[in-house]
Amino acid sequence: MSRLTSLRHLGASLLAAALLVVAAAPPAAAQTTTGTIRGYVHDSSGAPFGGAMVEAKNVGTSALRTTTSNPDGSYVLAGLVPAVYDLTVRHIGSAPSTRRVVVQIGSTTLADVIPTAQAVEVAGVNVLAAAPTFDLKTSEVATNISTQQMQQLPTQSRNFLDFAQLAPGVQVTEDVITVGNRVTSRNVSAGGGSPNQTNVFIDGASLKNDLTGGGIAGQDASRGNPFPQNAIQEYRVITQNFKAEYQQAGTAIINATTKSGTNEWHGTAQFQYSDKGFFALDSFQIALKNQNPATFAKPDFSRSLPSVSIGGPLMRDKLFFF
Repeated sequence: MSRLTSLRHLGASLLAAALLVVAAAPPAAAQTTTGTIRGYVHDSSGAPFGGAMVEAKNVGTSALRTTTSNPDGSYVLAGLVPAVYDLTVRHIGSAPSTRRVVVQIGSTTLADVIPTAQAVEVAGVNVLAAAPTFDLKTSEVATNISTQQMQQLPTQSRNFLDFAQLAPGVQVTEDVITVGNRVTSRNVSAGGGSPNQTNVFIDGASLKNDLTGGGIAGQDASRGNPFPQNAIQEYRVITQNFKAEYQQAGTAIINATTKSGTNEWHGTAQFQYSDKGFFALDSFQIALKNQNPATFAKPDFSRSLPSVSIGGPLMRDKLFFF
């Protein structure tokens, strides 16, 4: 009987210890890979419209988010996937009013709406041109890199991190093999700090390399591409005042989101080729050429970079693939 009692005490002790471990475990950090729309609904004189229905419809997938404006006319739509949205406001006594808003990753977009002061008509919707929007609700010092920039700006390696240099104070070092086969690894640094002080998040997952130098997986001894450029929709380079939810970084955070399929079929097919004719001689090669002009030969080099992507609907408005 005493042995059974001891086993019961032991079981209770183990259960209590397990509960303490669970209670003491810190919550998992969540990185901001979404955006927010907020603003005010009011008339032309500035009087607030409380109780107005505010809808944000994703243009690509038709996903709908709704909320109601507060008595002071304010509204907030948080946790929106970065995309283009049709923002529609409906209020009794006014015709529905729609404007187009672009939501970027990690940003808060201000979008004030003034419904048209007239009686509601059947199927009457006024569509307004997209007005300038501003991100005024964060202390972060950040630069957003859009899909258009990644598609139109030139890059030698088709690594999406190349465009992080568009942010002030950020430097991307290319792979360099110099005389004696000494290799300079490819890495990203910011603010005069070392590459080990940067970190990259893709859809909230950290790519921090804790084993070797370079800071980011694929940007050290492996010199690979951490993620295909065609699969990245956009990203945000935060160089100052980033929030505590980002970890293992001291100079810069790169927060990226991946593409998704939409109701429209879309795809890309690209091919990039370069050989030794595209590159000038470096200082060491120029010195060798001057010493032995008759025997000097430019080193052979060639690089091919093909890429293909496709996305579309499996079930319209419900299921997509990319």
